[in-house]
Amino acid sequence: MPPGGTTRSVRGAPRTRGWAALCLAATLLAGCASGPPPPDWQQSARASLDLAVAAELRGDSRMATLEFDRARSDISRTGRPDLLARAELLRCAALAASLQLGPCAAFERLRADAAPPERAYADHLAGKLTAAQVALLPPAQQTVAAVVAVGNAAGDGAAAAMLQGLADPLSRLVGAALLLRAGQAGPGVIATAVDTASAQGWRRPLLAWLGVQQQRASAAGDAAAAAALQRRIDLVGGSGR
Repeated sequence: MPPGGTTRSVRGAPRTRGWAALCLAATLLAGCASGPPPPDWQQSARASLDLAVAAELRGDSRMATLEFDRARSDISRTGRPDLLARAELLRCAALAASLQLGPCAAFERLRADAAPPERAYADHLAGKLTAAQVALLPPAQQTVAAVVAVGNAAGDGAAAAMLQGLADPLSRLVGAALLLRAGQAGPGVIATAVDTASAQGWRRPLLAWLGVQQQRASAAGDAAAAAALQRRIDLVGGSGR
């Protein structure tokens, strides 16, 4: 099965496409391929990470922490800090989708044992990516990095079109967040992020991006749009009650 497919995890939860976003297929997705069944730790870690990312995106921090801790425990049994570093990046990508950007502290503790592609992705999230590292990123984020590198010369329409061309919704939101941090997120980029989070039912990133949209409307003096966005925020915020 290709990364980002629609099969279900061993616990019955939909598999998150965030794995495709981080290009983690080589080891932890081995269970999707034909051949001998994967070891128990691998199945358990994969299921926990699926559930953790889903919980993070819907805004259930308690469940996200619980499942990430389970995944860490399973992966730690292998004595492979490089695999644990990948899992930590996955969580940081989910946080970035909700505009919680910055250094991935849990990954940084494992950086010395991480592979170059994982180091590049961590630097991408932290806004420290070098030109030499771009080729190490997953293809979707290479595209994002190229747009960030040219600055506002790309234009909001081109940046939004680039995001819309990314098949993976988590990659799309991470890209939008990095464009926002770089000062390159106009109305089209923000609307793309809002629409993506809304279509997935991802409460936490949706609230974050609606907040950005509302701030822009208020700054522009559009009271009607700001009020409409507040009603939408109230609706999404109350959906977890």
